[in-house]
Amino acid sequence: MDQGGAAPDVAAERAATTSSHGWSMSAAVTAAVVVALLCLGMALAVSNVELALVGLPLAISAALAWDRRPSTRTLSTYTSTTERGRDRTHLDYTVAITAGPGIDAVHARLRTLGAPERDYVVAPDTAAALSGSIPVLHSGPQRFIETRYRLIGADASFLSDPTLPLFAERVVEPPYIAPRSLPLPERLTGLTGPHSSSRRGDGGEFRDIDRFTSGDRLRRIDWRATARRAQAPGELYVRRTTATSDAAILIVLDSRDDVTDGVAEWSSGAPRNSGVSSLDLAREGASSLTAGYIRAGDRVGFHDLATQTRALRPGGGARHLYRVLDAIARTTPSGYASDRVRAPQVVPGAEIIVFSTFLDDEAAHLALLWRASGHRVIGVDSLPSPVTAGLVRRELVAFRIVMMERDERLHRLRAAGIDVVRWQRSADEPDREAVLKILSRPRGVR
Repeated sequence: MDQGGAAPDVAAERAATTSSHGWSMSAAVTAAVVVALLCLGMALAVSNVELALVGLPLAISAALAWDRRPSTRTLSTYTSTTERGRDRTHLDYTVAITAGPGIDAVHARLRTLGAPERDYVVAPDTAAALSGSIPVLHSGPQRFIETRYRLIGADASFLSDPTLPLFAERVVEPPYIAPRSLPLPERLTGLTGPHSSSRRGDGGEFRDIDRFTSGDRLRRIDWRATARRAQAPGELYVRRTTATSDAAILIVLDSRDDVTDGVAEWSSGAPRNSGVSSLDLAREGASSLTAGYIRAGDRVGFHDLATQTRALRPGGGARHLYRVLDAIARTTPSGYASDRVRAPQVVPGAEIIVFSTFLDDEAAHLALLWRASGHRVIGVDSLPSPVTAGLVRRELVAFRIVMMERDERLHRLRAAGIDVVRWQRSADEPDREAVLKILSRPRGVR
């Protein structure tokens, strides 16, 4: 089986930002100036030399700090580099913060994916090479590193203004394996391709033997059949074959929401850092089927239900394969469906594969419309196996109602002739490859 990703695993992404900093006096120097002025003022008021001797060193240190203050506007450069490890489970990152002379230290505040915010006060040499490793838990666009930092002047007497949050983002390609068995449309409409159709033509499997008619090629004459069957002089028989054709496939991905196996997190809206999510399964399944169909010589298109701008017409070839895989990897949950007057247009005779959790009616409604138009539709259930731990009684009742409505939608799809396949593998589910093999058997008139 073929295995791969939309881009090399070790490809690095680099981002650089230059910031201009203003400076403010630190609290310690400000306190030293205030105490020195108070001591000198009281010494003059009460004619006490000891008070003046207490305030004088503070005044001298504040003057020295002011003399060594950084320039009014100081430039610093922030560079972040992320590189996917070969084990596909971690992302290596390097953060480099560089500034000009007169900087004693750098205060950096880093937040990485799946970890709490951490503060570092490091020397400039160390700040130029902060590195670490982040576990990769999900596919798709992700913000791996969020950084804010400020520069510390000589003796920590002056501090720069903190920068705005700086982000390092990366699109993680889902792992995929092209399946061995691929379901085909009920009617093949292409003029040439890897599959045998029901039309007469060249290149396909044996169809029948019939009398020679206008349009038949002379090289198709079967002289043995002619000798056995001819009833009159000049009567010839030809061996006919079926024409070859390709299939048009439309991958439809419902990316409006992204839920994990933990039901308690479905309504939180917080980033999910553990457990497989529905979009992880959908991206993996869509990439696997896309790679399988295109490498078999078929044409594949892509449509995202969450937006009308991310759509690709059916095509073939290696370049189109990576174009579709990139579009799949960049899908993100939007939380709502795009305003659509009618269902997306589909190439006549195409097979439509819909990836969705089917937690609402949108994807199921479109699948029924496409099926009523004569297309073969396959629904791929991308909902992870739910875990109800941590739910209170009312939440458990609400979950059961949602699942009952979902089961009713899936029942309507099957009743309309739409095959439904679960993509997540589990002990109580049939093998996915076996289900795809059953669905790939010839059906109907092609």
